[in-house]
Amino acid sequence: MANLEHLIARAEALIDRLESVLPPNVPPPDWSAPAHRWRSRSGRGWLEPVHHPHRIRLADLQDIEDQKARCDANTRQFVRGGRANNVLLTGARGTGKSSLVKAMLAEYAASGLRLIEVDKSDLLHLPEIVDLVAGRRERFIVFCDDLSFEDSEPGYKALKSVLDGSLSAPPDNLLIYATSNRRHLMPEYFAENLQTHKVGDELHPGEAVEEKISLSERFGLWISFYPFGQNEYLSVVYHWLRAFGVADAQIASEATRTEALQWALMRGSRSGRVAWQFARDVAGRATPGTSSTHHAASDD
Repeated sequence: MANLEHLIARAEALIDRLESVLPPNVPPPDWSAPAHRWRSRSGRGWLEPVHHPHRIRLADLQDIEDQKARCDANTRQFVRGGRANNVLLTGARGTGKSSLVKAMLAEYAASGLRLIEVDKSDLLHLPEIVDLVAGRRERFIVFCDDLSFEDSEPGYKALKSVLDGSLSAPPDNLLIYATSNRRHLMPEYFAENLQTHKVGDELHPGEAVEEKISLSERFGLWISFYPFGQNEYLSVVYHWLRAFGVADAQIASEATRTEALQWALMRGSRSGRVAWQFARDVAGRATPGTSSTHHAASDD
C-alpha cells in the first residue's frame, strides 16, 4: 500500500511538471474589453482583456499640439473607415509618445477603436493577431511601446511583413502604432557609414544602412517629439498642479517655480513625465492621505 501511495505521489508530481511546460489552454477573446494585452507561453498566445485601461485625455497632453493634431487626424480617419497610415512616434523620453497613443483610445473607444498592446518579444505572433481580428467591425491599433531592435532579432521580419502585408493585403481594420527613441528602430554603427559609395554626384548608403531605414519607412506617418524648453516644462507643471487641486496662490508662487526647476535639474530632464511627477509630489504634500483620480501623461 505504501508503495502504491509513493507511486501516485510521484505520478502527480510528474503531471505538475508537465503542465508547467505544456501549451496553456487559450481563452477566447473578450471583445467587450476596450483594450487587450497579447500574452504568450510555450509558443501559444492569447488576448488578455484590459477592462479598465489607463485613461488619458488629449487635453492633458500639453505643448505637443502639432503631434496631437497629426495623430488625431490619422486615427479619426481610421475609425471612420477611411484610409490611414501606420504611425511611428519617435523622440526624447518622457515627452508624451506613449501617452498620445493611449489618449487615442480614450478619445475613440466609444466609436469602436480598440487597442492591443504587444511586447517586442511577441511580435512573432503578429500574424495570429491579424487573423483573430480579421472581419471584426471594430478598428484595432496594435501598440508596440519603446520599440527597437538589435541585429538579427526575429520580430523585425514579422513586423515588416505585417506592415507591408507580405503576400496577403494588409488588413483594413488594423494599424500599428509604435513608439521608439530610435528614428530607424535599430542601432546604427559608425562602420556602416564607411559602406556609403558615390555614384556620379550622388551619395548612396550601403546595404546595412538601407536595410535599417527600410523598416521605419514602412510606417506611413512619422511623428517626432522634442525635449521641452523651460517655459514648456513649467507650463505642463502648472497644468498638472491645477489638475491635482493645488491652490492657485501656491501654483503662482516663486517658490513653486524654483522647486519645479530644481526637480528637473535633479532628474536631468525637462519633460512631461518629470512635470507630472513633480506635480504629484507637490499635491501629495499639500493634501496627505488623499489620492487624485487624474491619470497622467506619465510615460513616453
